[in-house]
Amino acid sequence: MRFSHVTLSYKERSILRDINLTIDPGEFVFLIGASGSGKTSIIRSIIGAITPRKWTIYDDLGRDISKLRATDLLRYRRNMGIIFQDFKLLPRKTVRENVAFAMEVCGYDRATIAKRIPEVLAQVWLLEKQSKFVETLSGWEIQRTCIARALIHHPHIIIWDEPTGNLDRKNANEVMHLLESLNREWKTIIMATHDEQIVNTMKKRVIAFKDGLIQSDTQEGTYSL
Repeated sequence: MRFSHVTLSYKERSILRDINLTIDPGEFVFLIGASGSGKTSIIRSIIGAITPRKWTIYDDLGRDISKLRATDLLRYRRNMGIIFQDFKLLPRKTVRENVAFAMEVCGYDRATIAKRIPEVLAQVWLLEKQSKFVETLSGWEIQRTCIARALIHHPHIIIWDEPTGNLDRKNANEVMHLLESLNREWKTIIMATHDEQIVNTMKKRVIAFKDGLIQSDTQEGTYSL
C-alpha cells in the first residue's frame, strides 16, 4: 500500500502532515512514537475508519481507497486482520462463539463456519480452550483469541495496535513469535507499539512518528525517537 500526501487534522490540531509512505507486501513494520504522534491515526486511515482532510492511499492493487464503493471497501477490509487495543471481544461468549461471530456477521454459512473455526483455533493453540468464556481467560489467551478472529478471512495484512501492552515479557515474546511465523507465510504485519524491547529484539523495519510527521524510516531498525 502507498500513502501519498496524507494530511489529517482534528479541529485546530494537526495529526498527520503530508505523509508519504510505501509498505510492500510481506513486510513486517513497527510504527513507533509518543502518544498523539500519529501512528494510530495511520492505522485508522489504512482501514478507512477515519477520513483525512487531504489524502490518497492506494491498496496493493493500486486502487485509491478514498474512491472505493461501500461494497469494495468491505472487501478491502476483509483482506486485513485487525486487532484493536481494547480487543472488542464479547466477554460472556466463549472463544469459539467470539471467533464464529466474526464470520456470522459477514454472512458465512454454518458449514463453512464449522470447518474454519477449528482450523484457526488450532493455528493459535486455542482448540482446547474453545468452550471457555472470554471473561475466564488469561491475557495471553485473550490475545490469541483476537489473533484467531483476525485470521478468519485468510487476510494478507495483519494490523495490531499495541499488542504487548498488557502482557508479561514471556507472553509478549510468544505473541511476537506467532506474528513472525505469520509473516513468514508472506502476510504483511503492521504494528503500532511502545514496546522498546520487542522492537530492538526483532530488528524489523521501524517507522518513527513525531508531531504528525515521519521522523525516521529504518530497515532492521531499533526503538529510536
